[in-house]
Amino acid sequence: MQKRLVLDQQQIEIILKRFCHQLIENHDTFENTVLLGLQPRGPIVLDKLVKLLEEISGIKVPSGYLDATFHRDDFRRRDFPLKANETKINFLIEGKKVILVDDVLYKGRSVRAAMDAMIAFGRPAKVELMVLVDRKFTRDYPIMPDYCGLKVNTLESQYVMVEWADNGYDKDAIWITEKA
Repeated sequence: MQKRLVLDQQQIEIILKRFCHQLIENHDTFENTVLLGLQPRGPIVLDKLVKLLEEISGIKVPSGYLDATFHRDDFRRRDFPLKANETKINFLIEGKKVILVDDVLYKGRSVRAAMDAMIAFGRPAKVELMVLVDRKFTRDYPIMPDYCGLKVNTLESQYVMVEWADNGYDKDAIWITEKA
């Protein structure tokens, strides 16, 4: 399997710091803003972001994890049952600005499902999307990120693979590979 490195650990750290500064610029004290990591891979990005935000601004931003498994449009179309992940939101989002955080934006279907799942916790005033990588020409839905680390052009035969040191890899890295 051929792999092409698109972001190394240092570049990922730069992007996360840039995200923090953009969030501080756009949301100031975060008094009416919450961050939600989209399961299964968004919480890793979210946790790194929340930690950095606290280091940079001294503000502890309300955050949680959102699972949209049962809101997916392909939930009943699979040959095997989907396994749900933990939803961990201990606050209401009614009237709040919500920033959905994920690693890769591909078809947009997970984001659409997350927006449906999010309504169970209240109606947000505004929803923004933050992703490390945007596969910009692959969308099924008209969904675009408000905060994007890197835009890549990929073929359907390719996959964006995100490796985290937290998950046992040598270091954080994002690769483009051919699907198996």
